[in-house]
Amino acid sequence: MNLYEIVIRPLSAFATPLKGDTLFGQLCWQVAQNPSLVEGGLEAALSCYSERPFIVLSSAWPRLAQNNGDDKTFYAFKRPDIPLSELFPGMEHQERKDFKRKKWLLSGQGLALDLGSQQKFFNDKQLADQFPAGSPAKTRQSLAISGSTDIFHEQQRARNTINRLTGTTGKAPFAPYSVNALFFRPGIELAVFALVDCQMTSIDNVVKALENIGRFGFGKDASLGMGRFAVAAANKLPLPNCSGANACYTLSPCVPPKGIYSRICFEPFVRFGRHGDVAALSGKPFKNPVVMANEGAVLWPASTDAFKKPYLGTAVGQISKAQPEAIMQGYAFYLPMRLEAEK
Repeated sequence: MNLYEIVIRPLSAFATPLKGDTLFGQLCWQVAQNPSLVEGGLEAALSCYSERPFIVLSSAWPRLAQNNGDDKTFYAFKRPDIPLSELFPGMEHQERKDFKRKKWLLSGQGLALDLGSQQKFFNDKQLADQFPAGSPAKTRQSLAISGSTDIFHEQQRARNTINRLTGTTGKAPFAPYSVNALFFRPGIELAVFALVDCQMTSIDNVVKALENIGRFGFGKDASLGMGRFAVAAANKLPLPNCSGANACYTLSPCVPPKGIYSRICFEPFVRFGRHGDVAALSGKPFKNPVVMANEGAVLWPASTDAFKKPYLGTAVGQISKAQPEAIMQGYAFYLPMRLEAEK
């Protein structure tokens, strides 16, 4: 499989986080509507998905490009979900408490992760200070209105439900309510990493599908203008070097298989999925809940054979009573790293 970095630019607020499994689900709907995007169409791609995924998508991560002559690119990743006592073994208890807010780290060149003593961690404001201003006047104006200097923030937006019989709001369930919306800092770029089986599809087809998703909206409340983004570029990257690695750091939610890992540190994440597109209007729009390991999980393989694949996890089936053939991405692209597990 080939590794690509797909650079996207948010154009609106998001009601659904840009996680890899959700992106995969919306991409599958694009293939269902345009079978030429994948060799043999969606049915053929999903029939062998458990043994041979045609694509594995990561969640979206902030991307920092420093155009100062060397064109270095860094990515902001979530602090690994391992105990702080292991991540900062030499620190006192109070010092580790102060580090709880430092939930970001920057990758090195070539997606390298080194959690040694030289690794710097950032809180939301410190991470925002690492990013260029973009269009200074417009950015300053937007940030002043929002009152935030972080790279993204959540806001509550007021909504109303209209009683179509009276044309008014009235009492519950037609009373006003609020929903959460995720706003990104103006000018920010996000990177989605895609492992692509080029015998089944191409990066051009993947970009075409993502452009359609960004044009019509990603996730919840797309019909209200949420989830809009533009695809800025797609760059081929070398696969990370696994030499000397003993652990895997995941870049999207996943479902690890049994018996392969000697230890796993993760934040539990429950996906309460629902069907999209026309299936959302069916009598059974909701899928079965799936417990996953959220992005940022660290897994220690029992054997180095696990590093022979650039992804880990499993395909998740039997998630829908309305569509028994439906499959969910339980795979994740991972970054290899060296991290001694506590005995």
